Amino acid sequence: MNSKQTGIKNSPNLILGDRVTTQSGSFDIAADIRWVGSDLLICIYGGEKPHIGAVAAAHPRPSLKDPAVMSSTASVICYTAHKEDDLAKHAAEKLAAALNTRVVVTAGIHWDNLSEAGIDQVIENSRKLIALILENTKAMIETPS
Repeated sequence: MNSKQTGIKNSPNLILGDRVTTQSGSFDIAADIRWVGSDLLICIYGGEKPHIGAVAAAHPRPSLKDPAVMSSTASVICYTAHKEDDLAKHAAEKLAAALNTRVVVTAGIHWDNLSEAGIDQVIENSRKLIALILENTKAMIETPS
């Protein structure tokens, strides 16, 4: 897939990007967004000890139920005792399908002694962050003429 196929404004050799952050006021997380040619690299992090806990790589493909609908498939690597695999996989698959491009997501979020309410807030912020990433990356793509 090349930049002409995806409509990405940059040349295949440039790395362009941005940073987005949730603004909920508690347990906020961030993502660095980078286009590497026509591929997308996302680094999701936050908390007291940001790190890399999981990595997911997704690529777009036609849906198995309806080939007219774009879907995606992902592979995930998760370090032992880390729980970011679901976040990385969900983000990579959603972005790959929506943007019709290959996506790699790293995720590492950690707060000590997080309560159930705190976990719920992090999950909600994760959903918001994926929406912000999608909004931001769509702004980087040319609209068809």
